[in-house]
Amino acid sequence: MKNIGFIDYFLSEWHANNYPDMIKKYCESSGKDYCVKYAWAEKDVSPYDGVTTDAWCEKFGVYKCSSIEELCEKSDCIVILSPDNPEKHLEYALKVFPYKKTTYIDKTFAPDKETAEKIFDVAEKYGVKMFSTSALRCASELQRFNGHAFSVITQSAGGLFDAYAIHHIEMVVKCMGADAKRVMCLTNSNHVTVKVDFDEGRNALMIFSKLSGMPFSVDVESDKNDLNGEYIPITSAFFDNLIADIIELFENGKIIATREETCAVMAIRQAVVKAVQAPMQWIEIK
Repeated sequence: MKNIGFIDYFLSEWHANNYPDMIKKYCESSGKDYCVKYAWAEKDVSPYDGVTTDAWCEKFGVYKCSSIEELCEKSDCIVILSPDNPEKHLEYALKVFPYKKTTYIDKTFAPDKETAEKIFDVAEKYGVKMFSTSALRCASELQRFNGHAFSVITQSAGGLFDAYAIHHIEMVVKCMGADAKRVMCLTNSNHVTVKVDFDEGRNALMIFSKLSGMPFSVDVESDKNDLNGEYIPITSAFFDNLIADIIELFENGKIIATREETCAVMAIRQAVVKAVQAPMQWIEIK
């Protein structure tokens, strides 16, 4: 049995509450032998539901570690969670990577491109195999485009735009590649609409609704001669696919998102956050 350690800003958030069972389910179906055994959280009480670290660990049958260092010593591989607090990821990585354990870092990887580069620098210093991605990159419907689409429109509803924008950006990069040049926010009321420009007339439109009722979907033009496009609802089990990719990382060191792509995603997100605060202005991507 390979033991996974969870590191979080606080436990009892959606990812920490669902990943253990997803991992168990995948391992039962694939014959892999991994389980979530250890956990550590910086904050003892979840602001979402008031559940404490002790209560979370008791519910999931996980051993509570007193420090990141204890967790790293005991675990075979690491998951750094804190999905809604990406500003914590560099701090945690600086403590985790010296133990040279294979690590998955949850989305959003970093608050900006500079921090993303620093995290990868530390990983490379210690020879740590790792990747980070939104689960939407793993949607089965997107795999055939693999950076070669001419244009794409992404759509969804969700919670806060700053947190959910990463899903749109990952889908855009998966379909069109990482060489985006600039972004502009067209609307930022109940619907946030952002245009992303690439070279050679290629572009993406990300439409995010703060209201309910808009599922994840993409509308893709495969090439510049594709006049009709293809509307594709995202109905595949993309979180299950992500869990499979995480276990493959732990098992075989397989990386599904490169440093270059991940840092580009963070650069696009950084520009998008600025663009939403300054509608109808082009923001160059670093």
